[in-house]
Amino acid sequence: MPVEQDASGGRVFFSSTGRSLETDDEVCLLSVGVDIGSSTSHLVFSRIVLERLDSRYIVTQRETFYGSDILLTPYSAEETIDAEALGAFIRKEYADAKVEPDEIDTGALILTGVAVRRKNARAIGELFAREAGKLVAVSAGDSMETVMAAYGSGAVARSIRDETVVMNVDVGGGTSKISICGEGRVLDLTALDVGARLICLAPDGKILRVEEAGRRFGAELGLDLNVGSMLTLEQAQVIASLMADKLFYAMQGGMPTARGENLLRLDPLTHRGKIDQVQFSGGVSEFIYGNESKKFGDLGPLLAAEIRARAETFGPRLEPSLEGIRATVIGASQYTIQLSGSTIYVSPLDAVPLRNVPVIAPVLPLDQETIDPAAVARSIQTMLKRLDLAEGEQPVAVFVSWQGSATFQRLDAFCRGVTEGLSAVLAKGHPLVLAGDGDVGGLLGIHLREETKIASPIVSIDGLELKEFDYIDIGAMLESSGAVPVVIKSLIFPGNTAPPSEKRSVARASVTT
Repeated sequence: MPVEQDASGGRVFFSSTGRSLETDDEVCLLSVGVDIGSSTSHLVFSRIVLERLDSRYIVTQRETFYGSDILLTPYSAEETIDAEALGAFIRKEYADAKVEPDEIDTGALILTGVAVRRKNARAIGELFAREAGKLVAVSAGDSMETVMAAYGSGAVARSIRDETVVMNVDVGGGTSKISICGEGRVLDLTALDVGARLICLAPDGKILRVEEAGRRFGAELGLDLNVGSMLTLEQAQVIASLMADKLFYAMQGGMPTARGENLLRLDPLTHRGKIDQVQFSGGVSEFIYGNESKKFGDLGPLLAAEIRARAETFGPRLEPSLEGIRATVIGASQYTIQLSGSTIYVSPLDAVPLRNVPVIAPVLPLDQETIDPAAVARSIQTMLKRLDLAEGEQPVAVFVSWQGSATFQRLDAFCRGVTEGLSAVLAKGHPLVLAGDGDVGGLLGIHLREETKIASPIVSIDGLELKEFDYIDIGAMLESSGAVPVVIKSLIFPGNTAPPSEKRSVARASVTT
């Protein structure tokens, strides 16, 4: 939802509703969260109430009032999602929720797996064309999907609550994502080709679809898996057992292979410290914890049984996750509205407005008097890689929680580090965007332009509170105050913000084809 300025008087409005930030003390938004994945797709609808607090609106109430059925993502051809069937499902769920598309104010559209591949992107995007600008579109690759599952499952929140180190294992249809969480952040992660729907079966055992990784598992066992051939229950059990072995080897930091080919999609885990708890999320977790017993023509129940048996003797204490199959979608986006401080720098002025800019919150080395530019760059690049933003295809806002003095030497070192860390983003012509919580936005912007001499547009704003998985809209500068309005869209994760009563407000949805 973009922020626009009324040409007649400089008042700021939500463009989709005409609400004024200057006169409304309370705003109610209708939000949708949509997860379109290679295996399953589903939606969640929420109402969010915001109330004015000085220059900010804060969330005072969030009600998740409808969770859709979970659809096995339809395919019209190999690796091509059937956009028509998916569109029919989405229209049905909107109707069942008694929501018109025009009523949606905000939301998050999360695309994972083959849903983000180029040949599907346009068809899927057209399904949500009417909500363009309202929805934050998150194309989640392996790294980001792993981080989102860690937050969505409640593992990150649990690491704070229990003051412990938690491993979350998200076992889906095509891949499994492993994260290690401690002190409220993801410490380490990896992903591998282990999933329930690497082989899809008819009720009689005939193979309907088989992924390349599924073929490799079969080949290692001497099985030639092809569409149309039969798979016995005994063969399926052996494949599920092999998958579970490879998964637990990766959980221990190993590099599993099948038929001599690497199964890892990311670097192996390097964390060697103690892990206190392990929990599972993703579609297969519904079977692991006994929440689902229905069969869906895949290896889900068999794989879950093998995983559960190994988890009992793995070492860390097995705990339930807050969310299972819905761990990635986590709910809808919420909006907060803040007014940036007046110590800001925007050059040129037409560098704003910006819309749906993802925020990264790197751990910046600012606690020492001397700032190391290389360390700043490494920290930024690590976060870009983790959130699948390293290719520089879109602008990124770096959240800066400034510490210490703002001397020339410290500003210069920091600015050089930021420029190097964002080199891929700047090379694609995007602006350099900094968003801080202090009052050094203007100083950083001036230094970048006058001393660092970067040619890119610069947007350096401050007085904000941001975190990982926030997305921001930055409006045009207000002539009356020299500030800019900033709309902040935050993905809501269970265990972090919503009280238990709200999380229980949606009954468990049935799984359907």
